[in-house]
Amino acid sequence: MTAPLNILVCGASIAGPALAYWLQRAGHQVTVVERSAEFRRGGQNVDVRGPGRVVLRDMGLESRVLAAGTGEAGLRFVDDEGAVLAEFPAGNGDSDGPTAEAEILRGELSRLLIEAGGPGVEYVFGDYVTALTQDGDRVTVDFANGGRRQFDVVAVAEGTRSRTRDLAFDDRIRFRDLGMYTAYGTIPRTRGDDDWWRWYNAPGGRAITLRPDNVGTTRVTLSFMSSPRGYEDMDPGDQRGALRRRFAGAGWETARILDALDSDAELYVDQMTQVFAPRWSADRVVLVGDAAWCATPLSGMGTTLAITGAYVLAGELARHGDHRQEFLAYEHRMRPLVSRAQTLPPGTPRLAHPKSRVGVAVFRTALRLSRSAPVRFVADRLDFDSADDKFELPQYDVGRR
Repeated sequence: MTAPLNILVCGASIAGPALAYWLQRAGHQVTVVERSAEFRRGGQNVDVRGPGRVVLRDMGLESRVLAAGTGEAGLRFVDDEGAVLAEFPAGNGDSDGPTAEAEILRGELSRLLIEAGGPGVEYVFGDYVTALTQDGDRVTVDFANGGRRQFDVVAVAEGTRSRTRDLAFDDRIRFRDLGMYTAYGTIPRTRGDDDWWRWYNAPGGRAITLRPDNVGTTRVTLSFMSSPRGYEDMDPGDQRGALRRRFAGAGWETARILDALDSDAELYVDQMTQVFAPRWSADRVVLVGDAAWCATPLSGMGTTLAITGAYVLAGELARHGDHRQEFLAYEHRMRPLVSRAQTLPPGTPRLAHPKSRVGVAVFRTALRLSRSAPVRFVADRLDFDSADDKFELPQYDVGRR
């Protein structure tokens, strides 16, 4: 066990609170800073598989996550009338099927992770880092609200476009645009909504999904193929207008969804972009989660990587006594798993978002027959074992239960 450190974690979504939990269990002093003014309760369905499930088990959270599940029965592809073309029932294990056994809303998982840290973790909401100065032994951190503090280590657990990461890393972070946007929102549940995740395709490279939750609403995504257009930076009114233009005449339940999203404060539009950082540490600043390796939701491994990476980083910090060795060991262990998760099936996401009417018809026929490249794409997309079956979760003495 190394000497206790004073550690700042930037970001309070999934990777940040998971890291804070393990750091405080190892005896470190931990502060988590989050740009949002308060805890973010919203978010879409996420799942935890493979090594991530093992970490949750070691945290004593597995049963609580399962109890807070969305109740999703599996995935159904539907046509214009809502008729089922093909279905993939939920898995019974920790890595089976499109819907994992541990399927939960992002905000609910975040809450459980934060609560697990207990009073030993200091959370600061409504603030963020504006400057990082490293002098060899410490990191001096300036905050937007005017404060200045010193830490032994700063862990950046923010998203794809992390601003804190850019303060410490002068390397050229590589971004891979997947040519797709997705808008996420929450709409009122109706009698027609059931416990299945429903996926509908429309011409123009468009797809709509409706997913159940366990709080009486329905989670929706609107995805469309597009080159970068800056939709993610628009104000909400302009985003809603852009979605109406993009999905005009798409059919199925589009009109209901767009009308409901007009008053949805939780609308979030994201460009599907992977992150490739040439290194995950810069002296005493280290990256974890999407800021280091975003694989996008298309990988199905984002939450699992965040929880697993947080555990490995905290574990390595307890082993070597020198932060440089610790960060290199963490990166060495996680890189292979991250690389496999970032390697998406060929044709992703274009294959599941056909542009022409003929393409949509062919895709639907393939789904009905359950044979062909599109269905193999679906099977590959939903076979998460391939990303983590070779990963052996290390055992660390960091307060495991």
